[in-house]
Amino acid sequence: MPYFDNHGVRTHYQVDGQGPPLVLMHGTSGSVGDWYENGWVSGLKDDNRLILIDHRGHGYSDKPHDPDSYSLEISVADIVGVLDELAIDKTNYFGYSMGGYIGYGLAKYAPERLKALVIGASHPYERSMAATRRPFERNDMEAFFKNALAGAPERADSDWYRVRKQANDLKALNALTQDRPDNSDIIPTMTMPCLVYVGEADSLYQDVKRCAEQMPNANFVSLPGLDHGQAFRYSRDAMPHVKKFLLEVSRQPSTVRGS
Repeated sequence: MPYFDNHGVRTHYQVDGQGPPLVLMHGTSGSVGDWYENGWVSGLKDDNRLILIDHRGHGYSDKPHDPDSYSLEISVADIVGVLDELAIDKTNYFGYSMGGYIGYGLAKYAPERLKALVIGASHPYERSMAATRRPFERNDMEAFFKNALAGAPERADSDWYRVRKQANDLKALNALTQDRPDNSDIIPTMTMPCLVYVGEADSLYQDVKRCAEQMPNANFVSLPGLDHGQAFRYSRDAMPHVKKFLLEVSRQPSTVRGS
């Protein structure tokens, strides 16, 4: 199982598929497994070399309890470290929710490593994370899982979903869901091709739409009737837009060193 070690904190990653590199970064309390269970890997791996990463605090990655271990700069450094280990100079990137927020971080701190961005249901404006953090603060796994299942009732019979969710370290999740500062200064500089999408029933809809409209080179897609979780879990709705966008940017020069 491959890891990148960033000053003693290991980040787990795995590679699947073939084609231009595409980093996949999940949302809070998720993991690499989410991309498989929700159909993203099967839909994308024939045309993309998928670099699936467990963000620190998640999955098989290390889970520090210190909030200082989860700054946006550190999250970006973990991804850049994985790219370096795989000898990838430039990559496409697809992040959902927290993963989308980290995508803005890549655009801010490592734009030279990005070819194109797909951002789902996220924006770089200042945001209180109190509501997201609340299920983690009590360190009560039973209550956390019940809350997670309430947002994804169709997963009630999925043993894989149960195992992944109950493998979370709630103290680590509490540490990483700190309030987010305003990073909107990055928006005008994002000249790389971007696809931004969000469900129309998502509470973040207006902010995500406003952000996309301010980007120099972005396509915006709204998904009718879908809330925050559904716009990721129901991959069939967003998949055609994502695949079309990636196809449009896939014919640019190779991103592997030495080619």
